Amino acid sequence: MPTHVLVAVDGSPQSERAVTFVADEWGDASTTLLHVIDPIQAGSDAGVLPSGSEAWYQSAKERADNLLTEGRERLAVTRRDGDSGAARDIDTRTEVGRPAATIVEVGDDIDADHVVVGSHGRQGVSRLVLGSVAEGVVRRSPVPVTVVR
Repeated sequence: MPTHVLVAVDGSPQSERAVTFVADEWGDASTTLLHVIDPIQAGSDAGVLPSGSEAWYQSAKERADNLLTEGRERLAVTRRDGDSGAARDIDTRTEVGRPAATIVEVGDDIDADHVVVGSHGRQGVSRLVLGSVAEGVVRRSPVPVTVVR
């Protein structure tokens, strides 16, 4: 049973289900909720925000804060309603970078022993063009990964 779980949140229904899954399955584990701000969405190289993008970054940061607050509340409420006993810590983090690589790096940084990500379940051409964050995490993570759809 995991003692420290990292959960990636992006506002999708799949990431909301990932948070609920962690609360239901490992309610007594310490949990870190992570949102990765992807600079590629701003039309930039990964990890480097383009000049003049302060407004975009502030908007992305506010969205991240809202998503993490909602995730924290969902996790806390589900844990209180469940039978899993006293919950441990719930931490939040926002990072900038390529989502899959950043999730794995943060998991290593915080010594998570399990990672949970949501998957959009894309297949075919859209998966090839867009890539798969969940697949990237599964391939790179040194700890077990649960993918929630």
